[in-house]
Amino acid sequence: MPELPEVEAVRLELDPYFTHYRIEDVDVRRPDLRDPFPRRFRARLAGQTVERFLRRAKYLLATLASGDTLAMHLGMSGWFHVSAPGGPARVLDKHDHVIFHMSSGALIAFNDPRRFGMMTLLTPKQLAAHPVLSTLGPEPLSDTFDAAALARACRGRKTPLKVALLDQGVVAGLGNIYAAEALHLAGLSPMRAAGTIVTAAGEPRESAYRLAAAIKDVLTRAIARQTAKSYRSARFQVYDRERERCLRPGCGGRIRRRTQGGRSTFYCPRCQK
Repeated sequence: MPELPEVEAVRLELDPYFTHYRIEDVDVRRPDLRDPFPRRFRARLAGQTVERFLRRAKYLLATLASGDTLAMHLGMSGWFHVSAPGGPARVLDKHDHVIFHMSSGALIAFNDPRRFGMMTLLTPKQLAAHPVLSTLGPEPLSDTFDAAALARACRGRKTPLKVALLDQGVVAGLGNIYAAEALHLAGLSPMRAAGTIVTAAGEPRESAYRLAAAIKDVLTRAIARQTAKSYRSARFQVYDRERERCLRPGCGGRIRRRTQGGRSTFYCPRCQK
């Protein structure tokens, strides 16, 4: 499943074609993806100008002039293809399920072979009460996420630190790969209790500062790499590198894998404490 950097790369690619342009029409080529499309989906979108095109965790959110929000999730295999005005025309694929005709002349097709993606329209009230979007923690690349925010979310938690980082109420959108990478960069064991990065008085320890900075660093660098749009493990320091040597200079340890919360965790037992 695409993680936050992949979704942010999609947002950056689509933003110039969505923001401040009008959706002239929408071809909805099937009745559902993971869930059925809402009633009057096409009618509520046609003629609406996209005022903002945002990412929240792993969701793409297009704020419309009507006040509605078009919420989209890539699922396991979803992706967008843009046919820019004046560029080569793209032959539609059988898995192109939704095609946006924009006032700029661009055609934006949502392609999803496995149909685990999601696309819906939310009123302001529905957005505020959404079971996922309304419960998310701070965005990891925002100013609201720092060591203090991380410490507040982890205070008193006895769950393993890696498991806590995957709690979307702690930090929004951080997935399995980049949680493992951030913990390695910060030199912190994924098995230590989450509450150990907080003092008894609730202040962030030095480890919380290292971890918050590491999360921002690994995500920022991953977003910059996304032209390849792949998951090659050679890009990673620990993820999917079981039994290989740790790449931290002078460490000499070997990467191990264990299961936490049903997910594979990769770490170096020598340099992550």
